[in-house]
Amino acid sequence: MTRLNLADIRKEYMHAGLSDAEAARDPFDQFERWMNDALGHELPVSNAMTLATVTPEGRPDARIVLLKGIDDGGFVFYTNYESAKGRQLAANAEGCLVFFWVELERQVRIWGRVGRVTPAESDVYYASRPLGARLSAWASAQSSKVPARRALEDALAAVEKQHGANPPRPPHWGGYRLVPDSLEFWQGRPNRLHDRLLYRREGDAWTIGRLAP
Repeated sequence: MTRLNLADIRKEYMHAGLSDAEAARDPFDQFERWMNDALGHELPVSNAMTLATVTPEGRPDARIVLLKGIDDGGFVFYTNYESAKGRQLAANAEGCLVFFWVELERQVRIWGRVGRVTPAESDVYYASRPLGARLSAWASAQSSKVPARRALEDALAAVEKQHGANPPRPPHWGGYRLVPDSLEFWQGRPNRLHDRLLYRREGDAWTIGRLAP
């Protein structure tokens, strides 16, 4: 017996197109265009992205994280190095990012290798966080089991007592950078004939190809 039937949900994609001629030659430029569109439309949590990794056993895993920066090298996010995703990336440095801006009928998928940013970069970002977020990076052993929420609250209180208003960055917390080798830009179109442009890195250059929807 079907528990939840969603087969009749339909959406026609009419917002825009993505032509080969209009697409930027550099995928970072194209991504900035779309991210700026999302920010300009004040979409909720425009920098939210799915990070997909693989467990040592080969099982896929995914969760939402926040993009905190883009540079010529790649896409930067921050987390606990000892979390599930941190352990998975230590075993297999391949990752995939997915952005979905439903209001703009757009999706971006980004594949590449993931490595830690420099300690100095992590220090700068950590210092910019609200105090509560800095303290919780100490208090929470991310992805480990806890007996009750009270244990987290007690740990936070202990950390606040120990470090006060100027906690240093925990050695187990910092940034990662995904350096892409492929990026796909998807724009919804009528009749499910969506636009899909795939950028692939070849040496120091990028090639662009169109995919069937």
